[in-house]
Amino acid sequence: MKKLINKPEDVVNESLEGLGLAFPELVKVNFNPNFVYRSDAPVKNKVAVISGGGSGHEPMHVGFVGKGMLDAACPGQVFTSPTPDQMYEAAKKVNSGKGILFIVKNYSGDIMNFDMAADLLRGEGIEVQSVIIDDDVAVQNSLYTQGRRGVGTTVLAEKIVGAAAEKGYPLDKLTELAKRVNANGRSMGMALTPCTVPMAGKPTFELAEDEMEIGIGIHGEPGRERMKLKTADEITEILAETIINDLPYKSGDEVLAFVNSMGGTPDIELFIVYRKLHKILESKGIKIARKLIGRYITSLEMQGVSITLLRLDEEMKSLWDEPVLTPGLRWGI
Repeated sequence: MKKLINKPEDVVNESLEGLGLAFPELVKVNFNPNFVYRSDAPVKNKVAVISGGGSGHEPMHVGFVGKGMLDAACPGQVFTSPTPDQMYEAAKKVNSGKGILFIVKNYSGDIMNFDMAADLLRGEGIEVQSVIIDDDVAVQNSLYTQGRRGVGTTVLAEKIVGAAAEKGYPLDKLTELAKRVNANGRSMGMALTPCTVPMAGKPTFELAEDEMEIGIGIHGEPGRERMKLKTADEITEILAETIINDLPYKSGDEVLAFVNSMGGTPDIELFIVYRKLHKILESKGIKIARKLIGRYITSLEMQGVSITLLRLDEEMKSLWDEPVLTPGLRWGI
């Protein structure tokens, strides 16, 4: 294992410390329990939007805290759900009295711990709503979920819902919007290589040099099929056709096309994938109205790609275009 770390057990805390030192004008970092929150929190007359999950997927979620996106993010240990006290304390820190919206990926540990935090907060008279993101079309159930996993649509929901919260949407309207984003988003990913969790010190799975895994999860959990390595165009076709047929997307739809690096895939390869995705959608009469290409949800250093399509309405397009002042600017959101 070769990594730019000191001690495996210190990776998360030292990374959070570095984030706080890099962007003190934008975010603050709380330790014990760990969470990242807006430096101007709580923001008056605003619903607080909070998300979280295991570390190792950066920039999700800590990189998306700031004006126009998340009010707070709760990072667990690498590939491990955050604990209820993290969400509870984060919500208390950013609550302005207008309620809390949790955006939760569909993983069993995440759901259980966010639910426990919500119950604690409701017990103190704080209004809390949760929206589950379950957009992965690769598998119906996995090692970590009951139902589909939450992946790429999570970032899109955080951006769109975060912009709406900044504009003053009330909690009920924000919750409806988040559910609508989830209902119209679909994702699927693949891996060329595994990743290595620092505390484990070995790859999460094994792939031969001429193999790839289709439908991989962001924690390195297995996908729907292992097959011989194919070309970028062939891989893009497999992912795109599966996604398009699932909703299904149809001619005349306007979509946000999101091509995401799993951590180790360089931009030069992502644009090859986008090139083919653009041609596939164009051939079907599906218009790309917005796009996002880069490293937004990772699985440490895994080489691979995920594709997300979000069917847009006029409200979503308008909110996507809202300006953002957040560390997320480093990744082009």
